[in-house]
Amino acid sequence: MADVIDYKIYGHDMQLVEIELDPGEGVRAEAGAMTYMESQIEMQTGAGGGLFGGFKRMITGESFFITTFKNNGKAKKSVGFSAPYPGQIIPLDLNKFNGEFICQKDSFLCAANGIDIDVAFTKKLGAGFFGGEGFILQRLKGDGMAFVHAGGSIIEKELKAGETLRVDTGCIVGFERSVDYDIRFVGGFKNALFGKEGLFLATLEGPGRVYIQSMPISKLAERLYANMGSSRERGGSGGTLLSGAVAGGILGGILDRD
Repeated sequence: MADVIDYKIYGHDMQLVEIELDPGEGVRAEAGAMTYMESQIEMQTGAGGGLFGGFKRMITGESFFITTFKNNGKAKKSVGFSAPYPGQIIPLDLNKFNGEFICQKDSFLCAANGIDIDVAFTKKLGAGFFGGEGFILQRLKGDGMAFVHAGGSIIEKELKAGETLRVDTGCIVGFERSVDYDIRFVGGFKNALFGKEGLFLATLEGPGRVYIQSMPISKLAERLYANMGSSRERGGSGGTLLSGAVAGGILGGILDRD
């Protein structure tokens, strides 16, 4: 059974979640996500599930190691975890998702001690060959709180049975286990050649809840680098230096977490 934790989310575009731990309670987090912690909270960093568990997390873009923060004091203590890039932190009560939630790789931020973080491969052949970012997913399993991070604005949709939603594979944050997931060709010669939405889209079929992000980090980095190239062609250096600094700072922060 997972620890029952209290939390508060601060900020708008660069958010932070503060977790309040009772004596003996703990929270697991991606290595490098911690911003601050009060006295008598102790860190324990390990593979979390052994070598195999560590390698599985690496497949999803997370760090090999995972850190547990435990309150060893006699009073309530707090620890804060920050988002790695502009976006929002989504709190997930896994009890409301029948104990399991599937999310995009590299989106896990932290979770109550007792929540299992695992790899969830898509089951369908088309998704396996063409899924790209959406092929390897994460499975959060347990009966407590978990927190994931996504870029830009977050849209929550409740799909009815048989209702479908087509989404750019990188824009999916996560969905309930009851939602069926597949990758399909967009169709049409001009769409394939000139449509910049990609050749394949993810198809989500209800019933179940789905979370979508407006600006995944992959799209943000792509547009920043594209702007750098345009600035060089125009002979300007100011925009290139600025875009390079922003892109380098964002991507550097992500690499530091890994």
